[in-house]
Amino acid sequence: MRGHESFNAIVTFVIIHTVKRILLLAVVLSCASVICIRTDAISKTTSQDSVADWKPVEMALGKAGSIQPGDVYKVSFPRSDLKVTAAGVELKPALALGSWVAFKRNGELTVVMGDLVLTESEVTPVLSKLEAGGVEPTALHNHVLNESPRVMYMHIHAMGDGVKIAKAIHDALALTKTPFAAPAANAPIAEIGIDTKQIDQIMGQNGKVNGGVYQYAIARADEIVDTMEGHKMVIPPAMGLAQAINFQPTGSGKAAITGDFVLLASEVNPVIRALRENGIEVTALHSHMLTESPRLFFMHFWANDDALKLARGLRAGLDKVNVRR
Repeated sequence: MRGHESFNAIVTFVIIHTVKRILLLAVVLSCASVICIRTDAISKTTSQDSVADWKPVEMALGKAGSIQPGDVYKVSFPRSDLKVTAAGVELKPALALGSWVAFKRNGELTVVMGDLVLTESEVTPVLSKLEAGGVEPTALHNHVLNESPRVMYMHIHAMGDGVKIAKAIHDALALTKTPFAAPAANAPIAEIGIDTKQIDQIMGQNGKVNGGVYQYAIARADEIVDTMEGHKMVIPPAMGLAQAINFQPTGSGKAAITGDFVLLASEVNPVIRALRENGIEVTALHSHMLTESPRLFFMHFWANDDALKLARGLRAGLDKVNVRR
C-alpha cells in the first residue's frame, strides 16, 4: 500500500512540475512576443521620427529628401531644366546632371556635404552666396568631356546649424534654374532597354533604375573620417563616398556610362589601366573634399558601347578597389 502511495506521490510531483514548466514557457514566449511587437513599433516610430526630425531642414531647403543608410538625410535636385549632350548623347539628369545635398547629425552639430551641377554662368553667383551663408566650396571641376553646354560641378561642405545651412544652400540654388519640384516617376526595369540582370552578374553588385538610368552605388570597405574644426566623423557612403556607376541605354544593347570611382592614391593608376584596357575614357581625376582621412581621389569616366562589354570593363576597375563585396 505504501509503495502505491509513494508511486502516486511521484506521479503527482512530476505532473505539477511539468505543468509549471509549461506555464513558465508560455509566459516567456508571451513576453518575447510582446517585446518583439514593441521593438518593431519602436523601430517604426524611430524611422518616422527620423524623417520628421528633418522637417525644419526640408522647409528651409525647399524640397523633401529621404533617409539613407548611416542616418543620412539626402535631398536630390536633378537638373531636368538642362539639355546637355556629350559625344552625341543627350544626358539624362540621373546620368550626370544630378545635384544633391546630404545632412548628418554629429552631436549637436549637423555636417553637410553636396555636389551642385551648375552652368558656367551660375558658378560665381552660387559660390558667392554659399560663402556668405557659411557654406564652403571644396572643389569645382568637370565630370565629362566635350559636353554642350558646358557644365561644372561644385562640391560643398558645412558644419553647424542644419536649418541655417539648408537656407544658405536654398538661397544659392535660387540663383540658378535648378527645379525644386519632384521628378517624374521611374520607368520600370523592363522598359530600360539593357539586360540589367546580366549586368548585375558581371558587376557582382545589384543596381537600380532611377530616371531611366541603371545605377550602382558601391561603398568602400574601409572607413573614411572627416575632420572639421576639431570635430571628427566617419563619413557614410551616402554622403558621396560610394562608387557611382551609371548606365544610360542608347539603343541596340548599348549604353553610355559615367560616374566616379572613389580611390586611395595606390588605387588610382591600377584603375586607370583597367578602364583604358577596356575602352573606357578617364575624363577627370580630382578631390571632392579637403579634410578627409585617408586622402581620396575621384575618377570620372565615359564610354558609349555595348552595355555588357562596358560592365566587364567597369568590373575590372572595381576589382582594383577595396569595395564591399
